[in-house]
Amino acid sequence: MRKRQVVLRRQEPSEGSTTSSVTVRTVRYAECQKNQAASIGGYAVDGCREFMASGEEGTAAALTCAACGCHRSDHRREVEADVGYERA
Repeated sequence: MRKRQVVLRRQEPSEGSTTSSVTVRTVRYAECQKNQAASIGGYAVDGCREFMASGEEGTAAALTCAACGCHRSDHRREVEADVGYERA
């Protein structure tokens, strides 16, 4: 699975400051949480441990898991936020 990085906010340095900050968010999709037995009133998950995209980023297949066939939204989402500082 390929991790995605998204730049959330870039704060330009104020007067007299020589650094600016960049917040980068890394999103990872973990185990599948789709209830496979919901139609019969039970609870069972398929055991898929990590989302693996079926296709390239930007295509419809990128939202389908190659391991279990579920949509990416059925997998638990983990977000890590990193704040980095740059010198101007």
